[in-house]
Amino acid sequence: MTDMGGQSQKVRILQVEDNAFDAELVLGELEQDGIEYDVRLVDHEEAYVAALDGFAPDIVLSDLSLPVFSGERALQILRERSSDIPFIFISATLGEEAAIEALRNGATDYILKHNTARLASAVRRALREAEEQRARVRAEQELIRAQRFESLALLAGGLSHDLRNLLQPLLLAGDTLEDYADDPRLARLGTLVRDCGRRGLEMVSSMLSFARGARRAEQVKLGALLEALNLLLQGSVPRTVKMEVDIFDRDVAFEGNHTELQQCLLNLCLNAIQAMPDGGTLRIETDLVSLPEDFFVDVEPAAPGRYLRLSVIDTGEGMSPDVLQRLFEPFFTTKAAGTGLGLLSCKRIVASHGGLMRVRSQVGEGTAFHLYLPLNAEDADHVEPQVMDASLQGEAERVLVVVEEAVQLSLLVDTLDAYGYQAGASQSGTAALQWIEAHGIPDLVVMDADMNLFTGVRTLAALLEHGYTGAVLLLARPDSPPNFDELPQLDHLYVIEKPVQSRGLLRKVREALDASEASR
Repeated sequence: MTDMGGQSQKVRILQVEDNAFDAELVLGELEQDGIEYDVRLVDHEEAYVAALDGFAPDIVLSDLSLPVFSGERALQILRERSSDIPFIFISATLGEEAAIEALRNGATDYILKHNTARLASAVRRALREAEEQRARVRAEQELIRAQRFESLALLAGGLSHDLRNLLQPLLLAGDTLEDYADDPRLARLGTLVRDCGRRGLEMVSSMLSFARGARRAEQVKLGALLEALNLLLQGSVPRTVKMEVDIFDRDVAFEGNHTELQQCLLNLCLNAIQAMPDGGTLRIETDLVSLPEDFFVDVEPAAPGRYLRLSVIDTGEGMSPDVLQRLFEPFFTTKAAGTGLGLLSCKRIVASHGGLMRVRSQVGEGTAFHLYLPLNAEDADHVEPQVMDASLQGEAERVLVVVEEAVQLSLLVDTLDAYGYQAGASQSGTAALQWIEAHGIPDLVVMDADMNLFTGVRTLAALLEHGYTGAVLLLARPDSPPNFDELPQLDHLYVIEKPVQSRGLLRKVREALDASEASR
């Protein structure tokens, strides 16, 4: 095996075998072929799992049957952790049917112990293919990243124009407030300032989220996905193009990568806009469909069932059959300044979600891209619209919200206000102390555990010094829970995982206030 600089390095082999003689025979075949290696020999599950973590093997060579372990179990554990580490069965009892089943379950190859002549070549091939697969994944990630920033460049002009339009009323409102300080219109102007400011912050937040990219699967809500898309497109849709969005159910949610799907839809929408230089209609449609087995073509794995269909449809120039045939070729483009990577990135993003794409186009009539994303049964169930729950209503209790991020702070305060609480807002621990000095001790404190400048621990300590004895709700990321050993001693401390859901927050607020009241 060689590293990126061409220097030879030893292959790390994790060998699952309980017979020392058989283990030596296998390694002897590799030595005769000139393969240099480091080996870790294990014969039970605990040692195997520890070796996967600590030894970090390049390849696993496993017997099929062991007294207290099995090759099938070893393969299952490996595939749950990694899809690119080769796994080769070496067994004296592996029949044809068992071998086929092993390959279906993710094994790379199988070798019979009485015929190990091709073992070294199988190991070399498996390592080479694994490295090629990792290189392909890295290349695909770079393609997606490059296309994201190409899209950002196209959006920058439109967004800056739109942001200027949003910020202009803030300047006008500031001048007017000075002239009409005692006028009843002050409240309306204040609302205008807050709404415009929030709108601008939402646009910036969506832009930053898109630029950074998401790193893990999450629950993607259809309504939120298309709202974010609409924010990014504002300023990029010319007056001659009419944009229509049809969402069949905003609350449908499914597991996926919000940012990558947003990028995919954005690419398709920008392509559609460029295909309508003289104007037209850009329509985004959504629907819940059932795909039969005969819907899938030969190169696609047949997976009939319920799918979410996302369609981007334009009335533009359309594409010829020749262009359609080459549409997903790398670096093929009909644009003078295009990279030829956008549609390829879209197809790979959809495929990574277990979905598929269809394209329909006619010269002079327009183009329709249909994305089909698979839904689990629970994903496809419609969520009932939320209604005001009397059990969650407040009784004018004062709740101090301490969150650095402005959009999240505004949304939390608005939610609490809507349910009958008197919510105060602070963007730092220092501001929270100033709020207490001005308004008195609140009934409840809701605080972000991840604040940077004046940390949650320091803020809580300062609140206690100022006489606060009520309940505290900490908002924390699931991958970074608070260290309770560092927190001050509190009788009523609750943790809510981010991202915060409105009803979950309201339930916990009610619970904390009731518990705090009962203990007095």
